[in-house]
Amino acid sequence: MIAQISDTLLAKKAELSQRIAAIEADFKKGRAADFAEQTSERENDEVLDEIHHEAKAELSLICHALQRIENGRYGICDSCAEKIAEQRLSALPYTTKCIDCAT
Repeated sequence: MIAQISDTLLAKKAELSQRIAAIEADFKKGRAADFAEQTSERENDEVLDEIHHEAKAELSLICHALQRIENGRYGICDSCAEKIAEQRLSALPYTTKCIDCAT
């Protein structure tokens, strides 16, 4: 099971890294000279900024989960040190808490 989750996490890490790079490249592009287009671009920038923030946060969680796999702590609750249910790990592979401690 851990190998499968690791593969899933690595695939998601690659996807998020590409998304983040694309957003950052878009931010580096110049903006239009037309005022109306600049207004639209600023609105798009706000949306992209939120997507960028969320992607970076998720990427951080994924990297932390991969690190936990490497050091043998994956699937152990950070709060109570009990095993996290496989169903929970399948649904949320970067969780660090069992369902009891998460609520």
